[in-house]
Amino acid sequence: MTKDEMVAQRDLAKRRSNARHVGKDPDAEAPLDPALLPGRNRDTSAERNLRLFENMRMGMYDEGTYTLRLKMDFESANPNMYDLVAYRIKYAPHPHAGKGWCIYPAYDWTHGICDSLERIDYSCCTLEFETRREPYYWILWALDMYRPNVYEMSRLNIEYTVLSKRRLIKLVDKNHVRGWDDPRMPTISGLRRRGYTKDILNNFCNDLGATRAENLIEIEKLYHTARLNLGATSRRAMAALDPIKVMITNFEEEKTKARDGSMTFEVQNSPTDESLGSHTVTLTSTIYIDSSDFRLVDSSVYYGLAPSKAVGIKYHGGNLFCDEVVKEGDKIVELKCHLDNSEGRKKPKSFITWVPSDAIPCEVRVYGHIFTVKEPTDRWEEEISPDSELIHAKALVDPSVREVVDKKYVNKWHSNCALQFERIGYFVVDTDTKFDSESNTGDLVFNRTVSLKEEVFKKELTAEEIAAMDQRKAKAKKANAEKEERMKIDPMDFFKLAAEFKGKYSQYNEKTGVPTHLADGTELTKSAIKKLAKELDKHKKQQAKYKAANK
Repeated sequence: MTKDEMVAQRDLAKRRSNARHVGKDPDAEAPLDPALLPGRNRDTSAERNLRLFENMRMGMYDEGTYTLRLKMDFESANPNMYDLVAYRIKYAPHPHAGKGWCIYPAYDWTHGICDSLERIDYSCCTLEFETRREPYYWILWALDMYRPNVYEMSRLNIEYTVLSKRRLIKLVDKNHVRGWDDPRMPTISGLRRRGYTKDILNNFCNDLGATRAENLIEIEKLYHTARLNLGATSRRAMAALDPIKVMITNFEEEKTKARDGSMTFEVQNSPTDESLGSHTVTLTSTIYIDSSDFRLVDSSVYYGLAPSKAVGIKYHGGNLFCDEVVKEGDKIVELKCHLDNSEGRKKPKSFITWVPSDAIPCEVRVYGHIFTVKEPTDRWEEEISPDSELIHAKALVDPSVREVVDKKYVNKWHSNCALQFERIGYFVVDTDTKFDSESNTGDLVFNRTVSLKEEVFKKELTAEEIAAMDQRKAKAKKANAEKEERMKIDPMDFFKLAAEFKGKYSQYNEKTGVPTHLADGTELTKSAIKKLAKELDKHKKQQAKYKAANK
């Protein structure tokens, strides 16, 4: 039976079922066509079917010429009971058998069987699989296999994310992301690589609970859960993502004033959990601070370092005063500062973090939303954010983390070491790390899991950065405005006014608004009209959902 015949067969069965449902005579409303129902191959012998199936397995037929279908129930009101396909021919290498295998099972056939063989207690699915519960149990009944309990719930939709497999495949195939385990992907491997542990994900899901109502979860709820978990379990370290060199001109003098002549300080790995231990940091004559902690032009609302201004330096406790800015062109290459630890010094409004001269070079990848809109539309590829991954290739982290970030501890199958970079955010060691703590060589890579609740300082933006930011905001605003206008289009006028269809058609169905002729007068095929009808149904559903959310 060809694909078109199968479609016609299902349509006939559906019309007969609908007639019975409203109390009409199915033989009058949708007369049986023996060529379609039961069909020329439905009542053939088991011996013949086994022979044909063996020929399929041996590769004696072309793709699309034969399928093995289940003899189910064409009298059912559920179209998923209309003789589903169990196996089809596909000449693609099998993951284990290689090129010697060419028949592949369909999802509906394997789903229940795999669940049964694994003896699972509960098969949990999203709501779109609710109508598949009946064939799920029918197959297990027919095979006399153990039947798990089945529950359906709404999909866990999160802002700025897509969960459609087809869309995720496009993200990977078109190199919008690094792969299936990219930290921006909503996959288990991607979430793990981003730094979301099993505890974070379990707590997040437990807090939300299960529901059958459609929902869109604020991504900030996931971030909040991550912060609560990581705040209690991750050790602290200092880092500079975009480092600026600082020369302390009176370092030797201040060192002699220090207790025991030492500039080494003990720091707790966690301020709230002493069991996590401690580490030491050593202030050196040359240190590095993050560029976000320095501005050439000071302001009353800015508490970071600026020319002729002092700021507190963490763990040392004294003031760091900027005396001179060394530049090469417009680029700041060095700050010359002095320490002030005198008793009468002015108390600073803030303390900045720093890393010593022997800091470990690393690459830090800061991840944000992969989409510019909270709920990506059908034009989602245009809504991909170009700034969802920002790479700081010359970042520095203090050497106290050397032992815990060694490559021997990096494993793509487990959650890797998580750190809180003080005043910056929570970061995790990435699987690209090849760092050897003994030789101090090899790449060290961190991914940002989530920012801190409050980011005290904001980097002073250049005119180019401000223009780029304004451009992104304008793009996001335009996308939202286009979505709003699209939702206002009456379904009857959808193909006349929607941007992607406007001007393509000349005649429309008077009752549905679906196009029947192209702009040049060419009549559309039934298949094309059917696809357009599906587009219209999708628009109606999106419009209803939009109106319900904006009452």
